[in-house]
Amino acid sequence: MDLKSKGISLTTLFFFLLLSAIFPSSFSEADQLLDSKKKKPTPPIAALSPASSVVFPVQGNVYPLGYYTVNLAIGNPSKLYDLDIDSGSDLTWVQCDAPCTGCTKPRQQLYKPNGNLVQCADPLCSGVQSAPNHHCTAPNEQCDYEVEYADTGSSLGVLVRDYIPLRLTNGSSVRPRMAFGCGYDQTHSGHNPPPSTAGVLGLGNGKTSILSQLHSLGLIRNVVGHCLSGKGGGFLFFGDKLIPSSGVVWTPILQSSSVKHYKSGPADLFFNGKPTSVKGLELTFDSGSSYTYLNSQAYKAFVDLVTNDLKGKPLNRATEDSSLPICWKGAKPFKHLRDVTNYFKPLLLSFTKSKNSQLNLPPEAYLIVTKHGNVCLGILDGTEIGLGSINIIGDISLQDKIVIYDNEKQQIGWASATCDRLPKS
Repeated sequence: MDLKSKGISLTTLFFFLLLSAIFPSSFSEADQLLDSKKKKPTPPIAALSPASSVVFPVQGNVYPLGYYTVNLAIGNPSKLYDLDIDSGSDLTWVQCDAPCTGCTKPRQQLYKPNGNLVQCADPLCSGVQSAPNHHCTAPNEQCDYEVEYADTGSSLGVLVRDYIPLRLTNGSSVRPRMAFGCGYDQTHSGHNPPPSTAGVLGLGNGKTSILSQLHSLGLIRNVVGHCLSGKGGGFLFFGDKLIPSSGVVWTPILQSSSVKHYKSGPADLFFNGKPTSVKGLELTFDSGSSYTYLNSQAYKAFVDLVTNDLKGKPLNRATEDSSLPICWKGAKPFKHLRDVTNYFKPLLLSFTKSKNSQLNLPPEAYLIVTKHGNVCLGILDGTEIGLGSINIIGDISLQDKIVIYDNEKQQIGWASATCDRLPKS
């Protein structure tokens, strides 16, 4: 603002500044959730060191919802958007207040661009220009994106940039401007109905991800993790301050020249402590997938193991329950997993290139009890839904573990944890 052109005297300016100091301007409802009365002054971003983390409460469950979400504040003034957390993709996007196909939110809960479209000349644009029909032809064009998901559909939209206010665990508050997608065409496929969320929070390591942008600004280490409770809820974090000091099992991330996923392996499957024919699996850790998927060969071997082991036990196939492909019923409906887990054996994935690197999967990590009182397998045939040979470790097998994706050291770690309460920062 040009003070002279507005005719503001120095006396008036001084009086205005004095009033501003005594009566600070109010924040929006979303900002009040992020800021406390005793917050520390916000230092310049360049002055911060990556010695902190950002923690988000998580809502949701594997069944019956089928997804976990966090609330992310966006804009100035900011609004809260509930986003499906997805370690299997990079780009964060929200449903756009534009002619919108496949949107599940009422208009007042959609994101409205305001002259903040990212142009094709922006370096981040190249990170979302993989689809053949969405390449820029001129530097000043808007940057379009298209994201396809392995098991859930796609999102089409335009890249925008806006403020995302965050509270760091060191007490500082920051408002970096970051790029994300404004999605106006959503499609869905897969076993579960589409989440009724405002969008997706991509946790991958591509340069367009919120994680990578926060890291490039020097705010956090290039680390993300989550702790999903089997009771529902949990927490998500950016940065390395919540990594347990001991008890974490680590395995390297497999490098790929084409697609960056949190993939590890090879791993061999053990059933009740005994080796099986399922060997050499490469596994993608994907918090955007409700269930775990194996390629058809590994899936058939796993189902045979479980089915043969259940012979003589008081369970019969519940073919009338369509909740999941394979379900069983008992003499009376089951109310909780603990009513039925004693009929099933634990699984274990042994990562053969990592010493003592094992992922334990008790029955709770691959079973659900449906609303009909039956027990169903939460490990599915990935080949049937078009995953080919890709194997996915989904939410059902990641519950009650703190899972860390360390892009600095190129490794994935996990440890048993209590996930239904936020950690102390």
